[in-house]
Amino acid sequence: MSTEVAATEEFTTTSAIKEVLKSARAHGSLVRGLHEVAKTLEFGNAKMVFLSESCNEPAYKKLIQALSKEKGVPLVLVADKKELGEWAGLCKIDKDGNPRKVVGASSVVVTKFGDENAASLAFLKKSL
Repeated sequence: MSTEVAATEEFTTTSAIKEVLKSARAHGSLVRGLHEVAKTLEFGNAKMVFLSESCNEPAYKKLIQALSKEKGVPLVLVADKKELGEWAGLCKIDKDGNPRKVVGASSVVVTKFGDENAASLAFLKKSL
């Protein structure tokens, strides 16, 4: 149990978000885009929602916030939509491992969590 606590102390909010999204992407359980995110929230399949604070459309943000509150889904705010897009896999990776042609994402939903990110998920839920 103490090793689990020590593992959670290593995380920052950003690194925990990256780990959760990376694991969900590997399991094919990430949903991106307003229509798909709203549909997933409406049907109750969402486990966690990530919303970009830099989204330019206030109605978009209100919709996602209202749906996540209505369904009781945790909402995590991310500062930049380009970062959220990169973490959600909306980019090309060059031969050096650097992201290129990053597409911004205003919202992303995780439908299933992977087992290997239990420590980062616990940290993220605790920090909400």
